Amino acid sequence: MQRSAAKVMATVFWDAKGAILLDILPQGQCINAARYCSTLDRLKEAIRRKRPGLLRRGVVMQRYGWEILPHPAHSPDLAPSDFHLFGPLKRHLGGMAFETEVN
Repeated sequence: MQRSAAKVMATVFWDAKGAILLDILPQGQCINAARYCSTLDRLKEAIRRKRPGLLRRGVVMQRYGWEILPHPAHSPDLAPSDFHLFGPLKRHLGGMAFETEVN
């Protein structure tokens, strides 16, 4: 008998240079406004640390002044993450088994 995989939600913020922030929601927790705002705060700090100068050049959203670009709620086209994030991630993690959760 094999234990089934536990599912967790991972939010990845990335750009053409790679991952900026990986936020993993602990199993059993739900995303809410406070958690979302906390994640955005960590994103802002990660951008400052990993992409110095980027925030000064005008990348902003909501309370940070980041511009939100229009995007259809559902698009039949594949998103860039289908090619540039999930493909390499699947290749990297392929065949691996994990004994414990990431916390």
